Amino acid sequence: MIYLGPVAPHWEVESEFGDRVVIEEFRQRALARLVLLPPHDPQFRRNRERIVRDAERENLILEWDLGMPEEEAGAAG
Repeated sequence: MIYLGPVAPHWEVESEFGDRVVIEEFRQRALARLVLLPPHDPQFRRNRERIVRDAERENLILEWDLGMPEEEAGAAG
């Protein structure tokens, strides 16, 4: 999950390997949860947790690139 910046769309999902169908379905669900949410929005933290759980259920490896150190991202969300 990559944060693209303050102008929508805010997010992109990149995949390096895996089943294309599973990844595309996950991508659609994840982007639907994040469509207008920058990382500092209070709703972002709740939706991020849901996306992480969804990835765990699908056995996907998920990494976040918020464009800032993880400590700042945690404080912002």
